[in-house]
Amino acid sequence: MKETQYKFKANQKSGVILVAPLNWGLGHATRCIPIIRKLKKQGYKVVIASDKGALTLLKQEFPELPAESLPAYNISYTKEVKWFKWRLLMQIPNIVKVMRAESKVTQALIEKYGITGIISDNRFGVRNQSIPCVFITHQIQVLSGWSTPITSWIHKRIIKRFDQCWVPDYQGEDALSGMLSNDPNFKFHTAYFGPISRMKKQNLEVTIDILVLLSGPEPQRSMLEEIMRDKFKNYEKKVVMVCGLVQDKQTVAMIDGIQIFNFLTSNALEKLINQSKLVISRSGYTTVMDLAKTNTPAFFIPTPGQYEQEYLAQRLSQNLIAPYCEQSMFDPILLKQVKDYEGWPVTAQKEKLSALFSVFEGKGKF
Repeated sequence: MKETQYKFKANQKSGVILVAPLNWGLGHATRCIPIIRKLKKQGYKVVIASDKGALTLLKQEFPELPAESLPAYNISYTKEVKWFKWRLLMQIPNIVKVMRAESKVTQALIEKYGITGIISDNRFGVRNQSIPCVFITHQIQVLSGWSTPITSWIHKRIIKRFDQCWVPDYQGEDALSGMLSNDPNFKFHTAYFGPISRMKKQNLEVTIDILVLLSGPEPQRSMLEEIMRDKFKNYEKKVVMVCGLVQDKQTVAMIDGIQIFNFLTSNALEKLINQSKLVISRSGYTTVMDLAKTNTPAFFIPTPGQYEQEYLAQRLSQNLIAPYCEQSMFDPILLKQVKDYEGWPVTAQKEKLSALFSVFEGKGKF
């Protein structure tokens, strides 16, 4: 194995793994945190790669690891829900262009670091035929309304360009993400390793009545922030808001009786969640996994027009786990519904991530 330009060398026993999450909100990056921790624990060298907020977050979580920038997809939403799907369709040519650019950068990183394996969390172009490449997704089926069969077919074609597909969920009836991650007709090397989270349950004193977690692409993130600040202005209970804006410096301010953080590191956010009586957030799957792990009561507000989040919110409500409402309909009085729900289920199934790393040692059958 040739020497790399970085301080470590690849070796047959452990190797160098490139972990590359998509920068679409922070969920893809945050769910890669426990994966990176496990890789390091098992002796692998890790290189992280992404763009913008996702890369900044991972650099702050793992300052000791080499970090590289990838081409940005720059996927944007609209304020008007009715144009959501068409806005995404218009961006397909740019997505294809970025995929090709990602492929070139990936080849350069393989040569620079002696990379022996790739874990791509929804980055379509981060792959190479010369080494084992894994694609992580909880959406084997991509919901998009009437075009769901088309978007799901396209996504499955992309997944099959990789060597394996890893799904952070349970298979079958216990699946948190329901039909998103379970498709009996999908014939591919797919492993369900169970929900993962950077969080853990702590028995801390509850000191926060409402914790608002903001995330996701603009302009919807800012629109929800504006709604929350208006609805909880000088509220009679303690409200804390984390804006999901990863920046070089963490800031905190008290505005209209709301304690507002621009962002928090994993440890600080874990503590805050465990100190909270209730969390209000988007129904993104990574957030769902985090709150299930900490067993924190939740109220969800799906991103308007994002079918995945709308489906997850409806599923969690139907299963009596947590209530939800549309963004335009939110009112603090709706939070009283939470007491009528059963909360997060307890499952005996264990997360099975570590066993899958054998693919990077030439033992990739499961």
